[in-house]
Amino acid sequence: MAAKLSGSGGGGKYQVEQNSEINVTPFVDVMLVLLIIFMVAAPLASVSIEVKLPTAVAKPRKNPPTPVYISIQPGGNFFIGDNPTDLASIGEDLRKQIPVRSQSTARIFIRGDKGVRYGDFMQLMNVLQDNGFYSVALIGEDNSPPGSATRKGG
Repeated sequence: MAAKLSGSGGGGKYQVEQNSEINVTPFVDVMLVLLIIFMVAAPLASVSIEVKLPTAVAKPRKNPPTPVYISIQPGGNFFIGDNPTDLASIGEDLRKQIPVRSQSTARIFIRGDKGVRYGDFMQLMNVLQDNGFYSVALIGEDNSPPGSATRKGG
């Protein structure tokens, strides 16, 4: 905002008048420079070389590994599938169930009740890592409505 000083006859005091006009010339100059920059840069950003990409079709595996489910109940009870186990023997029980050649790539799914203590879950995760099972996934209940995009098979 600008102010205009003008002399008045009152003993050397100045009266301040406000100038409410905005000078838009610098604003227009900056906008025109930006417009020119974008007009020059936009064609350079597009790819003009045509490339026909090959289609990638992954062949399905003949024998996908059977998933292994570990269930945790609120009281600290552990199950591999339907078989009860405990933390001390869970690594050995998993090795008996999973073939030796696929133990390093075996996918383990953990199903935990809402009432499971966090400490019980972390103990299970530590035991699995100590026994060389690193590919672990958590299972939750799907509450999405039927036919929604997030539901599998819908």
